[in-house]
Amino acid sequence: MIELYTWSTPNGQKVSIMLEEVGLPYRVHPIDIGKGHQFHPDFLAISPNNKIPTIVDTDNGLRLMESGAILLYLAEKTGKLWPQNFPTKWRVVEWLMWQMGGPGPFLGQVHHFVKFNPGKSAYAEERYTKEARRLWSVLDRRLAEHEYVADDYSIADIAIWPWISRFEWQTVTFDDYPNVKRWYVAITARPAVQRAWHVPPRDRGIPMP
Repeated sequence: MIELYTWSTPNGQKVSIMLEEVGLPYRVHPIDIGKGHQFHPDFLAISPNNKIPTIVDTDNGLRLMESGAILLYLAEKTGKLWPQNFPTKWRVVEWLMWQMGGPGPFLGQVHHFVKFNPGKSAYAEERYTKEARRLWSVLDRRLAEHEYVADDYSIADIAIWPWISRFEWQTVTFDDYPNVKRWYVAITARPAVQRAWHVPPRDRGIPMP
């Protein structure tokens, strides 16, 4: 059993999608980051960085934080969604790292300055919006030649998709990125993704794409 400590954010969604895709049994523990639950001592004991998501695998007692590490662990545990043949294995890791170093932090800053704090810093809004569009362009070029970012659907796609799902917060339009749109629609239609969208139950007014 996987004990999942999470909230309705892109990083949280990565793990719920993965768990739904691979079919592992799991139990959800909502950590309301808007109310500061991530700073509770009990949560700190399993997530030293006070961030969601975090898992505890009751099969072996492993406690693991950081969404990328969790995706790699669950893929290795189940033998799914992370091909081990060379060089595909490393192509998946490459795009997983791209998400964690690019769309994760930079689209997150767009959300912070453009969606939730507009007008506070024109410089920040311009800087991060420009970077968001550059990252979308990188993804669009990749998907022009590949069905998924590493050819077959993998943990790399699972990591990227939740950040793209907040496209309305990023002042971009799919009309400018047709290959991202094709990829996004295909992943959105997956039953596991649709189930995971509601983990934990949503109360932040973000509709299913």
